[in-house]
Amino acid sequence: MTGRPDSHVPARVLQRMTGLPEDPGTQPLPVNWAMHYGQAALLGVLRSITARSGLREPVASAKFTVVRLTNDQILENATGVGAPPTTWPRAELVADLLHKAVYGFVTGAVADALAAGPGGATPPAARAAMPAQGRFPARTVTAADPEPQRMRTPATAPTPAAQARTAQAPAA
Repeated sequence: MTGRPDSHVPARVLQRMTGLPEDPGTQPLPVNWAMHYGQAALLGVLRSITARSGLREPVASAKFTVVRLTNDQILENATGVGAPPTTWPRAELVADLLHKAVYGFVTGAVADALAAGPGGATPPAARAAMPAQGRFPARTVTAADPEPQRMRTPATAPTPAAQARTAQAPAA
């Protein structure tokens, strides 16, 4: 679509990460695909988790696109295969951003649809009124509940066992 040649950077990253031999003149296509699609699939799981947690719609997909770009840059630069995007030719930078954005938004749309279930996408207002299915159960906090105090000051708050001992101790 953009006319740029295929990138073999994913193959070189995987070769360096796994200790496979490198031949800069040619890169094996199966290694390139393994890294390219494997990385996309693993990060897709992250997007599905965010969708299942209620973080959906285009804003979540935009944030996920940033995660995908960041992941690439960390792996490419940590292995010494890539260079920072600020050093890339402008056309290459735009093409890579477009590629990752398409991936991020398509993955987000699929993850959002799967998380919404068979009925399709749930509007945000309706989702807010629904019970938190699959999430941590709601908890009611009362004034007598020691948990909030323990969460604020874990080193000094009495444990439930210590509170029980104090309650059972005879008054002097």
